[in-house]
Amino acid sequence: MPELPEVETTKTSLAPLLGQRVIDVKVFQPKLRWSMPDDLDSLVHYTLDSVERRAKYLILNFLPLAPKDDSTAAQAGTLLPRQLLVHLGMSGSLQQHSDGTDTRKHDHLVIVFSDVDNTKSQLHYYDPRRFGSVLWYKDYGTKLLDHLGPEPLADEFTADYLYQFIQRTNTADIDDTDKIGRKTKLKKPQPITRPIKSVIMEQQIVVGVGNIYATESLYLSGIHPATPAHHLSYDQLTVLVAHIKAILQKAIELGGSTLRDFTVASGQTGYFQQTLNVYGKQGETCPHCSTVLENIKLNGRASVYCANCQPLI
Repeated sequence: MPELPEVETTKTSLAPLLGQRVIDVKVFQPKLRWSMPDDLDSLVHYTLDSVERRAKYLILNFLPLAPKDDSTAAQAGTLLPRQLLVHLGMSGSLQQHSDGTDTRKHDHLVIVFSDVDNTKSQLHYYDPRRFGSVLWYKDYGTKLLDHLGPEPLADEFTADYLYQFIQRTNTADIDDTDKIGRKTKLKKPQPITRPIKSVIMEQQIVVGVGNIYATESLYLSGIHPATPAHHLSYDQLTVLVAHIKAILQKAIELGGSTLRDFTVASGQTGYFQQTLNVYGKQGETCPHCSTVLENIKLNGRASVYCANCQPLI
């Protein structure tokens, strides 16, 4: 499944298309997680202005072409910027191809671009499992993005933030008034007792820390993935946050992790998987102490760890 580094790498790889105009849009299979809008062809005569990432979503910002003469000025003046909200799902990717490239079985959308020299290229949305989505931001942006936590590489994601969130130290008892005017005290929320691996993978707490990067971060931090979150000290969370940031940054620099069929827009594959310490290596030996790596399931996800380096507390 493409995770934050893969999506960030995809965003960067779309740079060659910036400033190019859309000359054709072809939809081959609209039924993804949610059906594609039936008016995607309205992007024709728009240019790709910029690409943003929020969590594992890509936001493609399009601007209408500047009018070339007075006859098109009035029409262009009525056109508003458009934004596509793209999620790669479990197996999706955005891949650039030269003009005339044949579509494959799982190419569900092709956007044809043309540059200033009229050289054409194609952007294919490829998704074998069809769990991704291509939507208008104006229709789904608020619903899908507003509840998300901070970006893991942003300044807002700190040990202080995570500790307060887990321990609920930033939430005081609240006075409440019932229907007949009696004041009562609402109990302060209790600390989070769920396994720390599940906590750092919750999008409402921090976005984009998927299974690969959570597993690797916990290993480097010496924290058992099943440790109840509220048992961790501030110092332990400081170490964990630092490793999350470092691992994600390294993965972005290496182009993400190429697992199964993920590639970025340019068709290149990532190399971070070559640096993995424990993810997917149950039964092998720990690179630090040679203990045989074990695997447990947390929320249905494989969690490989070293019982010696990551004792359960």
